[in-house]
Formats: sequence, C-alpha cells, structure tokens
Amino acid sequence: MSSAERIRRIAAARAPQADQSGVVVADTRFAFDPQWFGWITQRPGTALTLGGRPVLVNTTPDHAEAVRDAIEAGSDAWAEGLAVTAYEDGITIYNAALRKRERPFLIELVPTNVRAIERASYFGAYKGVTDILTKYLWPEWALVLTRIAARIGMTPNMVTTIGAALCVWATVLFWDGHYWTGMAAGLAFMVLDTVDGKLARCTITSSWWGNIFDHGLDLVHPPFWWYAWGVGLAAHGLALDPPVFWTVMGVMVGGYVLQRLIEGWFIHVAGMHIHVWQKIDTDFRLVTARRNPNMVILFVSMLFSRPDLGLLAVTAWTVLSLVFHFIRLLQAVAARRRGALTSWLSDGSAA
Repeated sequence: MSSAERIRRIAAARAPQADQSGVVVADTRFAFDPQWFGWITQRPGTALTLGGRPVLVNTTPDHAEAVRDAIEAGSDAWAEGLAVTAYEDGITIYNAALRKRERPFLIELVPTNVRAIERASYFGAYKGVTDILTKYLWPEWALVLTRIAARIGMTPNMVTTIGAALCVWATVLFWDGHYWTGMAAGLAFMVLDTVDGKLARCTITSSWWGNIFDHGLDLVHPPFWWYAWGVGLAAHGLALDPPVFWTVMGVMVGGYVLQRLIEGWFIHVAGMHIHVWQKIDTDFRLVTARRNPNMVILFVSMLFSRPDLGLLAVTAWTVLSLVFHFIRLLQAVAARRRGALTSWLSDGSAA
C-alpha cells in the first residue's frame, strides 16, 4: 500500500478521543510504527522529528494548513509555537497490547530503506512477552511467510483459516498415533499462528472477528491435542491404564483451565496481565505450560520413542506451572492491598 494509505489506516485504527480537537499532520515521506501516532495524539502542540525534519505534528485546526505548507516547502516555519521532540532522543513507549517497552521505529521512506522498514514493521508487531519458540525460533520463518502473504494479498483471516485446518489435521494425526506427522502439521500451524497476527498489525487490518477467531482457536485447541496424544499411545503399545489416563487428562485439562482462570483473575486484581508484573513472570512465560513449551517436551520424548513419558512430563509441568501462577496470584493480592501494582515494563525498569 502507499504511505498515505498506511497512515490513513493507522489514523482510523487509533482515532483520538472525541474531546481532543487537535489535528495531526503526517509527512508521508517517512514510515513509522503506529505507536507514534498514539503518542503524538496525546501531546497537543508537539512535533516529532527525525534528522531535524518533522514527521508528525499535533497542532490546532487553524494552523494545520500552514504547518503542512511549511513542511512541503521545506521551510522551518512549521516549528513556530511547537514543542519539538527528536526521535534521536531515544524515547521509549510501553505497548500494553504487545507487552513490551521499546523505541518504535521511524525511518525515512526511500527505496533503499524499504526492506529495513518491512523488518522494523514486522518486529514492531511482535509481542515482547511470549513463549520461547515464538520469541526465538519462529520470527525469521514467520517474517518470510508474512511478507509473502502481504505481497499476494492474503488477509489475516485466510491465514488463520489455513492454520485452523492444520490444527484439526494435527489432532487427527495424534489420535491415530502418527506423532511425527502430527507434529509437522502442528509446527506449520504454530508458525501460521504467529503470521496472522503480524500480518494484521503490519497491514493495519486487525478486526473484531479476526481477533475472536485467532484467540478463540488458540484458547480451545490445546486440550484436544493432549487428549488425542493420549489416545494415540495405543497405536504404539504404550497406552496408559484407564485410571492413569483419565487422571492425566483431568490434571492436564483442569490445570490448563485453572491457569487461564488465574490469569483472568490476576487481570481483575492487578489491572495487568500476570506475565508482565515482574521480570520473573516475564521470564517464566518463556517456558510455562502452554502449547508451544509443551510441544517441546513431547518432541524430546519422541526422540527416545517414549511419547507416553512425554505426556506424563507435560502433566507434571502443568501442575508446577499452575502452582507457580497460583502463588503469584496470592502475592499480587497481598501487594494490591498495599497499593496499586505496576508492571516492570511500564515503569521503565525494563530499559
């Protein structure tokens, strides 16, 4: 899309509150992270510059036309009466939605910078707090797929739909004991689960339905995978005794549901996600008993041809993760009584 169209989409998605009467003037000769638009709308009478050139200016309706004309003419008159903030000052912004503090990208839009802008836009859309595979293994793979999807005109919902089909296929393969093939299908799904969100944020095409579709699929499918994996053990002569099987399923599914409930209650108590409270919570999110870390455990068990031990290991890790999060919830409740809680990311200590 053109720079002007991208900026229009950003403005539409991040429209200021009704009581804000300023006008934002944006120079289309620059590409910037959507976070900067939110930042400038909260600062009337402010200009953001790069190399001394204005990129975003929040001014009054009466002066917007003059500011735009001055920018187009290359005159310094745009700066009159404005507080100027330079990108080079190194300002960082806390992105609560993506759980990270960073200096969002701002790059001059010239042909030689297009590739760098694509990478910056993609990584700017990446969550800061996530699991170890999503954070360290998927990024480059998903970048290639996101770029291809954008170039051929795929929508995020198309990507999610393909991922959903792979997710169901993986479940069927696990059920029949075809673990290696199932993990390959699951791997493709897990990578696409990263691609759809990045594609939506990079192309500014996020939607209510897309968010429900993507996160609903993420929320629902893991227990089905674990149950199918347990059923598939019979194909390898490693079926668990019925009492053990149902205990394992009860602990895994119950532990998964309880962890989700704890996360929801933590948000109610602390006003933030459990994984962004303190650094230990962010670090534990890398390995907590969610789908991707659990799949690492199951993958290792397959290297030794013991998928049964892998399932038991995932069960034990689910219990340990549940205990950790329950303790953190109790600590948050106690800390909340002494005052409001602050994320280690939002208070700047992450820098």
